[in-house]
Amino acid sequence: MNNKRSFKFFIKTTSLAVLVLVALPSLAASKQKIQPSSQQKVYPQISLATDKCITEMEVVAAQKAWGEGIVGIGKVYTQGGDYVAAAANHINKFYGYDLSLVLFKPTLASVDQFRTSFDSAMSYFVGGNASFPEDKGFAIKPWSAVRWKNYGIVNNSCSMAVAMGNYWFTPVGGGSDTKVEYTFGYVRGKEGELRIVVHHSSVPYNPN
Repeated sequence: MNNKRSFKFFIKTTSLAVLVLVALPSLAASKQKIQPSSQQKVYPQISLATDKCITEMEVVAAQKAWGEGIVGIGKVYTQGGDYVAAAANHINKFYGYDLSLVLFKPTLASVDQFRTSFDSAMSYFVGGNASFPEDKGFAIKPWSAVRWKNYGIVNNSCSMAVAMGNYWFTPVGGGSDTKVEYTFGYVRGKEGELRIVVHHSSVPYNPN
């Protein structure tokens, strides 16, 4: 009788051990799935919502200031100043790399098309980064003016505004303007200022 009980206990214990051994890899895998990638930047949990809706006038003002900033970087470059610092100030002022993921697809980028980091954006504007050899420095072309024409601005969620249209870049020294299509997405920064979290630019389709 005791032998039968011992045998049943052995069977139950063995079965439980097998179940645990089978379950452990699955539990470990599930933990791995929810762990953030060590290569992916983890942003602080902030709320981009605000009681004050982003207005169309604010978007237009932010666009004008962005264009003036691009022209300003070119002026500093032409005058032999610290244009790299000027570009860094421009990015910090207008883009939200410290707030969230920024989806930046510049006009003249075909190899590294998407610039989701500060350094990659800096390279696009002023060049000089060996990791992005295609970049010649868009802002140090340089340009003398940026003209905007919004096709429309939407702000259905109140906390984010999206603008789409065309802008024209006038080269220093004369010549034809460069027409570019854009989409910008804006949220409010910590001080209530507008910051770019989406920026897509492309040249118009040319069937020739």
